[in-house]
Amino acid sequence: MTIMIPAWVDGEITPVEKLEVHERGLRHKAVSVFVMDGDKVLLQRRALTKYHTPGLWANTCCTHPDFGEEPEECARRRLFEELGITGVRPVHRGQVEYRADVGGGLIEHEVVEIYRADARSDIEMTLNPDEVSDTRWVDLDTLGEEIAATPEVFTPWLRIYLAEHRGLIAPESA
Repeated sequence: MTIMIPAWVDGEITPVEKLEVHERGLRHKAVSVFVMDGDKVLLQRRALTKYHTPGLWANTCCTHPDFGEEPEECARRRLFEELGITGVRPVHRGQVEYRADVGGGLIEHEVVEIYRADARSDIEMTLNPDEVSDTRWVDLDTLGEEIAATPEVFTPWLRIYLAEHRGLIAPESA
């Protein structure tokens, strides 16, 4: 199945095949969701079959909207498709742009809509093994320490989010 995502080509947003977007390092739309229980974030370990960054820890959900799909709808859809999570309300927290080498000659150059959804750490989940191999909850301070100690086990975008945009995901009172 060919997946087409919104990317900028010659200044216009157009549907481009997902792998081509990453091979060419095209700037493209993305969505990242952080499901939080207070200062604890739900992380996912990417499935070993993913075509880039397999087996690395990432935020709760990170994806590309379908061409023409609204970011909030994409956030809800992918929380369900990847983790079986329903009944949470993603709240838009801002937009981030980054560019990162994700290995294998692939580049993520994303314009990301960041969402936070609050839930209890005992939320019911059904992991899609094609997407997610494991999950865990960790508080943001501990996550920062883990990333400093072993950055290679975390996705480049999670490292960027925590280092440069923590205020978008932290609780309002933090």
